[in-house]
Amino acid sequence: MKRTPHETNSSWRTINRRALLIGGAQVGFAGLLALRMRHLQVDQADQFRLLAEENRINMRLIPPSRGDIFDRNGVVLAENEPSYRITLVPEDAGDVDDVLAKLSALVPMSEEDIARAKSEIKRSAPFLPVTILDRVTWDDVSKVAINTPALPGVTPEVGLSRKYPIGPYYAHVVGYVGPVSQRDLDRFEDPDPLLRIPRFQVGKVGIEQKYEDVLRGRAGAKRVEVNSIGRVMRELDRREGIPGSNIQITVDSNLQAYVQARLGEESASVVVMDCQSGDLLAIASSPTYDPNKFVRGISFNDYAILRDNDRRPLASKTVQDAYPPGSTFKMVTALAALEEGVIGPNDTVNCPGHLEVSGRKFHCWKRGGHGKVNLERSLSESCDVYYYDLALKIGIEKISAMAERLGVGVSHDIPMSAETSGLAPTKDWKRRVRDKDWVIGDTVNASIGQGFVLSSPLQLAVMTARLATGTAVAPRLIKSIDGTDLLIGPTPDLNVSTKNLDELRKAMYAVSNDRQGTAYRSRIIAEGFRMAGKTGTSQVRNISEAERRAGVTANEDLPWKRRDHALFVNFAPYDNPKIAVAVVVEHGGGGSAAAAPIARDITLQALYGDTPPLDAYPAKDRDAIAQLQKQIQDMMPDISASRKDRA
Repeated sequence: MKRTPHETNSSWRTINRRALLIGGAQVGFAGLLALRMRHLQVDQADQFRLLAEENRINMRLIPPSRGDIFDRNGVVLAENEPSYRITLVPEDAGDVDDVLAKLSALVPMSEEDIARAKSEIKRSAPFLPVTILDRVTWDDVSKVAINTPALPGVTPEVGLSRKYPIGPYYAHVVGYVGPVSQRDLDRFEDPDPLLRIPRFQVGKVGIEQKYEDVLRGRAGAKRVEVNSIGRVMRELDRREGIPGSNIQITVDSNLQAYVQARLGEESASVVVMDCQSGDLLAIASSPTYDPNKFVRGISFNDYAILRDNDRRPLASKTVQDAYPPGSTFKMVTALAALEEGVIGPNDTVNCPGHLEVSGRKFHCWKRGGHGKVNLERSLSESCDVYYYDLALKIGIEKISAMAERLGVGVSHDIPMSAETSGLAPTKDWKRRVRDKDWVIGDTVNASIGQGFVLSSPLQLAVMTARLATGTAVAPRLIKSIDGTDLLIGPTPDLNVSTKNLDELRKAMYAVSNDRQGTAYRSRIIAEGFRMAGKTGTSQVRNISEAERRAGVTANEDLPWKRRDHALFVNFAPYDNPKIAVAVVVEHGGGGSAAAAPIARDITLQALYGDTPPLDAYPAKDRDAIAQLQKQIQDMMPDISASRKDRA
């Protein structure tokens, strides 16, 4: 059917409108697309360029060098040394078995080393380096470097490892480092990314652990170009990290080495403290161990030997262990009684050999008793009954309060592991912890440092220094960080009577200088160096009435673990106190026989700063002392070889 001109014109108008609409929509869409492309390519160009860069450029952390640790005179106690290792990239090696065989012909490799390497290669990506041998010698590194054309994929590398030049003398103080464990990570709310670097090491015990954040430093970083599967192609740039801070401690290595040598293999501990500043000049536990073995990875057999040793070489006895202080605690009871005014220095108490309290006999160590004793004689001859009587007059609360004032039963803020707070018991403590009421016999036992009373050797040294100075001097182990000395604030006064302290010091002087004193045989005779002290013997077993009637079994006739602990505390010189010393010999027997001679020798060594002259000792002891001094000198290391200029 033929269309009219009108219909044809109408149809064209309709088509044109539709074309315009469609064309307009297309142009609009194209415009929007162009605007979007401009936004993406121009406005957001930097963002997408960064995303693209992140696909091919990675940031890698660079571990910082760990800070060194020095003694008070600049002797190096912990440092970093170059550590050589041999690595292998499996995909570059080709035939791994063949390469390992060639490598083992050049450097010593056990079957265990080869098996471990193959196992680690199977677990790792083929392009990642695997450590085949660690801590190899420079000679081994040289052999590998010369033969690298025949060892595809093998690379000798150098890093840093921790070293303790005189490690055994500071194992319990400085501690050691080891690989990061999950337990280490759990200690931190937001762990440093450094801790997740394979084989990164952190402090495990001692100062290495307590000052981990200070010693570790801050990581550096490097930008490396990687391909699509993460293989490093080249290093683009690097920013070195900030090394850890150096730490200087208060201990004197010559004295520390002497103390360790003097203790030998005894299960014992010694603390030497500066009475004025609180500086710990020596703090030693015996027997000790070599911390370098832990850094390198101690073997199961070596660890079992340390773990199963009855004398517990792994324990930091100076701060970790708490002992009944025995008669060294009598100064606490005496000062509490003097301060309360319940007794004067010349008042006497009769000692018939025991005191009956609530139908129970509390015995004095001297079976026949001491007769009438005053403060000086009771302390000099260590009469127990005198202190039983004082305790009944003043009560446990006054005794415990004085103990804490003197530093017993409180934790001291020094950076060593597992520090105990000891125990100065009270009635409330027993109800709360033991769910029992305090009885009068508990007070009697506490008066002579038995029963519930517990103290660490560090606390005994603090107690002695406070008695010597009349101030609340506190122990200090860290001297400086990065060469900046830590400030020592003013030492508060003990707020006890100077007259009472003088009487107590005079009684302590009699302990080692009066012929009847329990430490007379270990006296110092050099003028200006005489010491004041107190022996202590703490029981580790109950003595039955039947045994008392038959005669108490001598310590030397008992198995080692059933013998009494031997203790001695002292300060010197008596007229001008400079140092305080505390010695505990586990299961050593009597304090006068086992602990006092050790304390006397250490005191003289500390005061003279070197081997003391023989005329400082009683004439009858000089031959034996001369022989002992020679033995100790032969045992001591050459400390001067470890001295380092910290500048």
